[in-house]
Amino acid sequence: MKSISLNKLKEKSLGKIGTPKRDQYEYELRVDLLSEQIKALRKEQNLTQEQLGKLIGVQRAQISKLENNTSNVTIGTIMKVFNALKATVNFRVEKQETLPA
Repeated sequence: MKSISLNKLKEKSLGKIGTPKRDQYEYELRVDLLSEQIKALRKEQNLTQEQLGKLIGVQRAQISKLENNTSNVTIGTIMKVFNALKATVNFRVEKQETLPA
């Protein structure tokens, strides 16, 4: 049986990194991981969604949507949530090389 790497499988089904379909997949995967982390930290601290919402000034439904990755969320909201959960978030920005015109 021939094996294939995860990256090759992604390239085959989603395209290479930098293509719109692949970029959307990678973005959604990162947001999903953030959502899971928020939920885990909230539960670890024995907070309900309502309690966390009150800490940052949003309704319980917003926390639910955030944890279930069902709504667009701003970086500001993410930072407020992680601050309320006493967690640090590190975003890495990488400058893309530009091709000469």
